[in-house]
Amino acid sequence: GHVADICTTKTFREGTVLFREKEPGTAFYIVVSGSVKLYLSQAGTDKILAIFKAGDSFGELSLIDGKPRSATAQTLEDSIMIELAADKFLELLKWNFDITLCIMRELSQRLRNTNQHVYDLTFLDARSRVVKSLIMLANKHGTRLGLTIHVKLALNYDEISRMAGVQKNELMQVMRDLENRGVITATFNEFS
Repeated sequence: GHVADICTTKTFREGTVLFREKEPGTAFYIVVSGSVKLYLSQAGTDKILAIFKAGDSFGELSLIDGKPRSATAQTLEDSIMIELAADKFLELLKWNFDITLCIMRELSQRLRNTNQHVYDLTFLDARSRVVKSLIMLANKHGTRLGLTIHVKLALNYDEISRMAGVQKNELMQVMRDLENRGVITATFNEFS
């Protein structure tokens, strides 16, 4: 219907930057297939804020508040996305309450996640943070086989350690420990 008329579906190669931190926002995205990382760059290192997969949407913040992009979005693999220009996005929110509510719920969830993340960094030790990050990744992107969770991610150890707010060696240690106990098996993209 109406929604389909104002959207464009585009294919992006792996490694494509959709938008950069501090740029004005021009579009809202919904992932059809593939995956996208949202990250901040500081002093040569990237901190991943979120990974978006099929069904996830992102890029609404700048369109809602008119401020520049708060982070950079880049495809982790070849991806297909629905792109909605800023003016069309706002029009959609105006005329479709269900979509507006959906986006408000998504924003509320992200705010809760951020609050929880602040709590974790404040009150949990490194090991607990790693375990918690891995559980979250496993729940979102993993498959469970009996008691073992298998996680296949287009991320490497550096990126995951930054996500958990720990040193890489601490992450490796906890990962080995969990793999030895058969709790988790992980394949990471160590070539990126």
